[in-house]
Amino acid sequence: MNATATPATPNEKDRVVIFDTTLRDGEQSPGASMTLEEKLNVAELLDTMGVDIIEAGFPIASNGDFEAVCEIAKVTKNAVVAGLARAIPGDIDRAGDAVRHARRGRIHTFVSTSPIHLQFQMNKTEEQVLEIIRTTVARARNLIDDVEWSAMDATRTPIDYLCRCVEAAIRAGATTINLPDTVGYAVPEEYRAMFEQVRARVPDADKAIFSVHCHDDLGLAVANSLAGVAGGARQVECTINGLGERAGNAALEEVVMAMRTRSDVLPFACNVDPVHLTRASKLVAAVSSFDVQYNKAIVGKNAFAHESGIHQDGMLKNASTYEIMRPEDVGVKATSLVMGKHSGRHAFKDKLAELGYVIGDNAFEEAFRRFKDLADRKKHVYDEDIEALVSDEMATGGEAIRMLSLTVIAGTGGPAKAIVTLDVRGQHVTREETGDGPVDATFKAIKAIVPHEAVLRLYQVSAVTEGTDAQAEVSVRLEEGGRTVTGKAADTDTIAASARAYVSAINKLANGVAFGRGEAMAAV
Repeated sequence: MNATATPATPNEKDRVVIFDTTLRDGEQSPGASMTLEEKLNVAELLDTMGVDIIEAGFPIASNGDFEAVCEIAKVTKNAVVAGLARAIPGDIDRAGDAVRHARRGRIHTFVSTSPIHLQFQMNKTEEQVLEIIRTTVARARNLIDDVEWSAMDATRTPIDYLCRCVEAAIRAGATTINLPDTVGYAVPEEYRAMFEQVRARVPDADKAIFSVHCHDDLGLAVANSLAGVAGGARQVECTINGLGERAGNAALEEVVMAMRTRSDVLPFACNVDPVHLTRASKLVAAVSSFDVQYNKAIVGKNAFAHESGIHQDGMLKNASTYEIMRPEDVGVKATSLVMGKHSGRHAFKDKLAELGYVIGDNAFEEAFRRFKDLADRKKHVYDEDIEALVSDEMATGGEAIRMLSLTVIAGTGGPAKAIVTLDVRGQHVTREETGDGPVDATFKAIKAIVPHEAVLRLYQVSAVTEGTDAQAEVSVRLEEGGRTVTGKAADTDTIAASARAYVSAINKLANGVAFGRGEAMAAV
């Protein structure tokens, strides 16, 4: 097959609607919370790349979620903006309020239908749930014309009862019917068969669009999503990078490129322009602090990398010998500009654009300064070094607490000592602490400045590139009061990266919950 072939244009009935839930289901991943500004940036890119529906949040969950859905609804130019609501009148009204500013809005309401959920979670009978569906879908439809109804845990729901629920939802006014594989239990053959049976058995099924929403607990989310489309569904609910609860959701980039690349057996198409996929992946990874695995399909670092001599030989002769997609089709450049200490601002800005980053002037100047510092310390500066540097800058920009300086004394003769100075909203505070190693001493000094009760759940160090001068990328995960956040930072000095990652995590917690009392936190 020719990897550069352009897919044939399908009939309108074979066009698949892409419903992105990165900002709702994706954000439910522990530690993946995003700020309002970050959500707006992601929503703008999703709208630009041609996503049909953006599920912007769960408005009843918090005032922050409600505000985010409202703001996204106001600024989105093309996509439908959806708000999620449980099958509860207050939820539905709140979602309606949140999306009313949208050019095109949607209320997405759901209720469990499986026996295990009805018995253990809802304590409701089948008839009670049917009545809930009728009343809540009708309530939503009275507020807005576009109503989606989801049967939570549909794949573990008896088919006869599932058909009754779908029929009730359509009669009450639902325009989209979502049959999700909520717990990632299904396999493709049975998921496809479920859609075929429901669409064949439910009266007026042709009046609604059927949707898939698959979780990846068994690694089958994308395969199940495509099987559902083959069974008649015409909406796919997915997230950038497969972000989501537990093992995540179907990855948008994989769904889009599977249909595009294998149009011979998947004769469907969507409106998403794939050239934005890599940029979207990098943005979501940066704002969520969730790294993309190197061998991730489509957008992973190694997705278009070849090291094997046999592969390299084939690539030199004809790229289609080992690549079924062109890297430029998903926003990856085939060639790389070598960056070093002699590179100027223009070259650095071009490199950032090539890597998919667009940052403000102040952030650019700081990133360029850090790049020049890095280039002085490293013989080779790779794309991965720049990505880590800029992602770090994006994550730390505008934080209330910043690290100003760090001095560490460590060795085999006694306990390590760390002297840390932080800027806490203009107040410079210095503390000196000892500990069991330089990282422990550094974290104790930071905690002395910013007292808190958070528990360290993860401390992870990885090398961005190879060699003794490689940047260390550090991830720090903190938990306090049931809330989990992740801070990340990169530096050729592992201890400095550790300190900045720890401060980044503290900033995220400080934005959402109250810490213990202390002179520094009083300024926050």
